[in-house]
Amino acid sequence: MDAQQIIKAESDYVLHTYNRPPVVFTQGKGLHLYDSEGNEYLDFTSGIAVTALGHSDEEWVTAVAQQAAALTHVSNLYHSTPQAELAQKLVENSFADKIYFCNSGAEANEAALKFARKYAKTISQSPNTKSNIVAFTGGFHGRTAGALSVTWKEKYRTPFEPLLPGVQFATYNDLTSAEDAIDDDTCAVIVEPVQGEGGVHPAAPEFLQGLGALCDAHDALLIFDEVQCGLGRTGHLWAYQAYGVEPDMMTLAKPLAGGLPIGATLLRQKVADVIQPGDHGSTFAAGPLVCAAANVVFDRVSRPEFLAQVRQNGEYLQHRLKTLESEKITAVRGAGLLAAADLTTEAAPVIAKARENGLLIISAGENTLRLAPALTVNRDEIDTAVSILATCLD
Repeated sequence: MDAQQIIKAESDYVLHTYNRPPVVFTQGKGLHLYDSEGNEYLDFTSGIAVTALGHSDEEWVTAVAQQAAALTHVSNLYHSTPQAELAQKLVENSFADKIYFCNSGAEANEAALKFARKYAKTISQSPNTKSNIVAFTGGFHGRTAGALSVTWKEKYRTPFEPLLPGVQFATYNDLTSAEDAIDDDTCAVIVEPVQGEGGVHPAAPEFLQGLGALCDAHDALLIFDEVQCGLGRTGHLWAYQAYGVEPDMMTLAKPLAGGLPIGATLLRQKVADVIQPGDHGSTFAAGPLVCAAANVVFDRVSRPEFLAQVRQNGEYLQHRLKTLESEKITAVRGAGLLAAADLTTEAAPVIAKARENGLLIISAGENTLRLAPALTVNRDEIDTAVSILATCLD
């Protein structure tokens, strides 16, 4: 099928939950994507912060091909070597004692919310009332029923209400607001150390540290959603490492397998102790194929020299974006290679014009551009992206 036939087939047969531009991608290499017409694009979306090593990384491709030829799926009824290896790496290089695997960020957050409720019912003196969850303005945690309940935007939640009961929203980066919301009936607090969909807003250190103290005081579990900002994106292996506070649970997904579907909930032993076989599960989670890919990603991204390069290139990206600050760009911010530029106009026309000029970027709100290139991006590619963006702001 040619591009128009493919687009028509999707229009006829695929449920329209996305607004897609009329482009069919057929190939990718590094920071570049190619469409069915042979046009080349500089990809500063990385599949919404997923393809951490870029497209068709040779080591990643080799690992996936070799594992596919050996063993793809056995379900979680049985042991497999790649899963055990990945679990050990994630636990030994984080705060966690145990890990639960799933298939996406939304699923990872669903698991965290379930585990928090089970923990509260098990250890609380008031198991019938200690079930409330505190989330924050601007937060995005997924579109499944539980994850959607703690996602801020009303337009996402309202069509599907009633959702999970007992959720209260406090103001992001406002510790006084959090203090008003968190009490002895709170079982969990869920927060992104760096908000992604909400506009790329990093948390203030005193805010996350204060949340940790509040959770300790009320025996509530602190959940960090690092689905978008974790695993090297901020220039640290985990975003929380820049804040001097550790969570009780942390959720991961997007970049972990470099393009294959995986999610994970990392947790402390005190939470693991209340979860029993049968409390939760997943048929497909962390199969041999996806874990073989994830092991390659983790081994590369976790290297100190790799993370140092992400920090340096992230600073350079923000510096270059700030040279564009004008009547149309009012603010630039970010953490590592997750950057945002606020516009005085709507972001959608700028994104469309950038695509027409060979640059792929996305939004983080109606008036905010989001740039999240592969973590392997170099300065020449950053310069090219910023130069293209400059022409789209004229």
